[in-house]
Amino acid sequence: MTAPSKPTLDTVERAAATPDEEQPYAALGLKPDEYQRIRDILGRRPTAAELAMYSVMWSEHCSYKSSKVHLSTFGAKTTDEMKKHLLVGIGENAGVVDIGDGWAVTFKVESHNHPSYVEPYQGAATGVGGIVRDIISMGARPVAVMDQLRFGAVDHPDTARVVHGVVAGVGGYGNSLGLPNIGGELVFDPSYQGNPLVNALCLGVLRHEDIHLANASGTGNKVILFGARTGGDGIGGASILASETFEDGVPAKRPSVQVGDPFMEKVLIECCLELYAAQVVEGIQDLGAAGISCATSELASNGDGGMHVWLDDVLLRDPSLNAGEILMSESQERMMAVVAPDKLDAFLAITGKWDVETAVIGEVNGSGRLTIDHHGERIVDVDPRTVAHEGPVYHRPYARPSWQDGLNADTVVAAGLARPETGDELRATVLRLLSSPNLASKEWVTDQYDRFVQGNTALAQPDDGGVVRVDETTGLGVALATDANGRYTKLDPRTGAQLALAEAYRNVAATGARPLAITDCLNFGSPEDPDAMWQLVEAIEGLADGCQTLGVPVTGGNVSLYNGTGEPGQIDSSIHPTPVVGVLGVLDDVSRATASGWRAQGESIFLLGTTRPELDGSAWADVVHDHLGGLPPALDLAAERALAEVLVNATRDELVDAAHDLSEGGLAQGLVEACLRFGTGATVSLDALLERDGVTAFEALFSESTARALVSVPRGEEVRFVDACVARGVPHLRIGETGNDVDGAEVLEVTGLFTLPLDEAREAHDRTLPAIFG
Repeated sequence: MTAPSKPTLDTVERAAATPDEEQPYAALGLKPDEYQRIRDILGRRPTAAELAMYSVMWSEHCSYKSSKVHLSTFGAKTTDEMKKHLLVGIGENAGVVDIGDGWAVTFKVESHNHPSYVEPYQGAATGVGGIVRDIISMGARPVAVMDQLRFGAVDHPDTARVVHGVVAGVGGYGNSLGLPNIGGELVFDPSYQGNPLVNALCLGVLRHEDIHLANASGTGNKVILFGARTGGDGIGGASILASETFEDGVPAKRPSVQVGDPFMEKVLIECCLELYAAQVVEGIQDLGAAGISCATSELASNGDGGMHVWLDDVLLRDPSLNAGEILMSESQERMMAVVAPDKLDAFLAITGKWDVETAVIGEVNGSGRLTIDHHGERIVDVDPRTVAHEGPVYHRPYARPSWQDGLNADTVVAAGLARPETGDELRATVLRLLSSPNLASKEWVTDQYDRFVQGNTALAQPDDGGVVRVDETTGLGVALATDANGRYTKLDPRTGAQLALAEAYRNVAATGARPLAITDCLNFGSPEDPDAMWQLVEAIEGLADGCQTLGVPVTGGNVSLYNGTGEPGQIDSSIHPTPVVGVLGVLDDVSRATASGWRAQGESIFLLGTTRPELDGSAWADVVHDHLGGLPPALDLAAERALAEVLVNATRDELVDAAHDLSEGGLAQGLVEACLRFGTGATVSLDALLERDGVTAFEALFSESTARALVSVPRGEEVRFVDACVARGVPHLRIGETGNDVDGAEVLEVTGLFTLPLDEAREAHDRTLPAIFG
C-alpha cells in the first residue's frame, strides 16, 4: 500500500520561486492595493500562512485603518492633568486607573456585533469572554461586567431570535464565570434590524505592582500557548465577519462565529492570577480577534527582538487544520505568555495544577523577525511590526450628508406634532412612555443576570450606575455607567457623542462617585460611505473635546464599523451612529453610594438644573409620533461638571438620600422611576419651575434638557444643600416632598394635573418586555 502523500506546504522558499501564483486575497478581505503592498514589504508574494496573518491583522477590526488617524485626537487632547490617575493608557489591552491606597482598576468595552446577529448566543457569550480575557491579560481579577444592547424593532419577526439568544449568551457566560452584571442599556430601534449592537464591558481590580503588559522581550525566553485547544471555530472572524458589511446569505458567515466555554475561562482566570502571584510571567496576551496571528505579531512587535514559533506544537482540537487556519482561528479561552527559561518549570507546575493544557510553541530571539515553521518548513518570515502596527492607514473621504440639513430642519415644531395639554392627557402620556420598550423596566433582562455574586455589588440596575467595592477594609470602590443615544447622534454626531459622555458622567456622579476616566465603543456604518465616515469623525472630535473639558481621559476602547446594510448615501444606509461611552468613578466608601429612588417619607425633592423646551429626538417624539428630526438638547459641559461636584460632595457630606439623573423621558420618567425604586410616592408641584424657566407643564415633564438631576434631601439638611448648589452656581428648585399615601397606597401626585398610583405605574412599567418576549 502506498502511503498518503504529504501535502505540499507553501513555504517562504516556494513563495519566492512562484511569484505569479494566484492567491485568494479578496476572499480574505484584502483589497488589490493592500495585497500589492504586502508583496512590496516582503519582496515576494506572501505564503498562504503569511497572507492569512496579514489579512486578519490588516482588517478594519484589528488595524483601525479607517479610524486610526482620527483616534489620535484622543491622545492629542489628553493633558498632563488628565493623566494624573492614568497608569496605562491607549494602546494596551485595557486602560489602568489609579484609585488610591495602592489599588488600581482596569476596564474596557468592546463590540461583538456581527457575530451576535449570525449566532446570537455564541456571539454574545464570546463577546463577554473576549473582554474578560483583555482584563485578565492586564494582571487583574475580573470583578464585574456590563452590557450595551441594541436590537431592531420589537415587532419585527426576527427580533425575538436575536434578543433571546444575546440575553441568554451574556447571562450564561457571565453567570458561569461568577461575575456580577451591574448595568448597561437595552434599546430597540428599526435602524439596528440587521445590525444589532452587542457591546460588553469588563472591570478588573489589581494592585499597582501587578500590572502586566503585552510584549515579548528577553532573548531565550519561551513563548507559551495555554488554555483551550485550537479548533476550527472563528476562522476569519476579524477579517471577514467583523470588518465587512453583511452580504447575501448569512449561513456563509456561520463558521466565523466562535464557540465559548465559560467554565474553561473561569479556570483560566484563576490559573493566570496564580501565575502572576508567582511572578513567572514576563509578558502576556490574550487570544481574541486574529488568534495566534495577533498574539505572536503583537508580542513580538511590542518587544525588543524577534520571535520564532513551531506551529506543530500548537495543541489542536481538529488535526485537519492547515497552517493558515491555525493562525487565523479565534478559538476562545486561550492565552499566550512569555516566560524566562528558569521559571518555565514553575509556570508548568501551576498550569498543571489547574489542568490547563500548555505548550511551549516558540522562543524570543534577537532577529527582529517573526518566523514560523510548520512540519520543519519555514512558512512565515516577516517583520512583526508590518503585521501588527504598520498596516494601511486610510484618510477616507467624508462629508456632511446631503440629507442632514433636511433632517435638522424637521423639528417637532415644524412637524406640528400634537401635544398633550390637559391633566388627563399628560397622565396618559406618562403611562405611554413608561410602558414603551425603551423606557419600560429591564428586569426581564437583568433578572437573567446575577447582579450580586461575589458580594461586592453596592448598586446595580435599575440605579444610575453600578457600584462595586474594591477594598473590604476601607470600603473603597468604583462606579461605572455606560450610555449612548443613537437618535441624538443621528441628528448631530458631534453633540450626540458629547451627550453620551455627559449622561454617563452624570450617572456616575449621581451614585456619589468622582468621575476619573472613560472607555468607548464607537459603532458606526461603513467607512467607505462618506456619510458614515463624517459621523465617525464628528463623534470622535466631539468626544475628545468633551473629555478635555470634563478632565477625564480616554483609556481605550473599540471601533465597530460596517454596521449597515443599506445603499450608501441614503438617510437609512446604516445604523444610528452609536458612540457608547463608559465612565468610571471612584468612591471612598461604597456604603455611602446613593441609590436612584427615595426610601424615606417627608424628604424634600429638589430639581437641579434648567429646563428648556427641548423635545427634538426625545422619547416623547419617538413613542407618541414616531418622529426623528431637529437638533438634540443643548450641551453645557461646565454645567455638567458643576452638577457632578454638587452630587459627589452631597453624597460625601450625607446631604442627599437619593439622586437620579434626568435623560430619556425627562422629568416625568425620572419622577416615576424614583418613586418605583423603593415604592415611595411623592407630591410635586411644577408651578415654580414653569415660572422660573418659562416652560409649559408638558415641556416641564417631557423635555430632555441636560445637566439635570432629581435628589431627595433629608429634613434639616435643606439649607446646607442649597448653600452647596449656590456655591457652585447650580440652579435648584424644591419641587415637592417624598411620600404620598392615599387610602393605604403610595401615589405620585403632580399638583393640579394628575395623580398616578404607583401600583398602576408599576404594572405599566413591568409588563412590556415579558409581554413581547415571554
